[in-house]
Amino acid sequence: MVRKKMNVETPQELTKAELELMQVIWDKEKVLVHDILEVLPEPKPAYNTVSTIVRILEQKGFVGHKAYGRTYEYFPLVSKEAYTQRYMTTVLDNFFDGSLSRLVSFFSEQESIPAGEVNEILNMLKK
Repeated sequence: MVRKKMNVETPQELTKAELELMQVIWDKEKVLVHDILEVLPEPKPAYNTVSTIVRILEQKGFVGHKAYGRTYEYFPLVSKEAYTQRYMTTVLDNFFDGSLSRLVSFFSEQESIPAGEVNEILNMLKK
């Protein structure tokens, strides 16, 4: 079965560093740069590095901010679900010609789908 392309209006793809920060922003919903730094693993990047990446996320349309003097509180403009849908649609289209069956076949050939999950997938598809 080939899935039709979806018109999902979300910004471009995130880099690994941007995605790491977006995960924090999605989880916390409203953050200051130091809030992000608190939860990042060691070795922690410099404050200025995180601040720069957050501003890039804002330029890309992923986050917005509310100013409190010189302090900015950042919040997501794109939901995690919307980004995930767009990202997975891109993967499906670029690597599997939009075919869910090719995607599932790929993972089953790689033996990366545990047997218990195969039944869960089949039950979801039956619904």
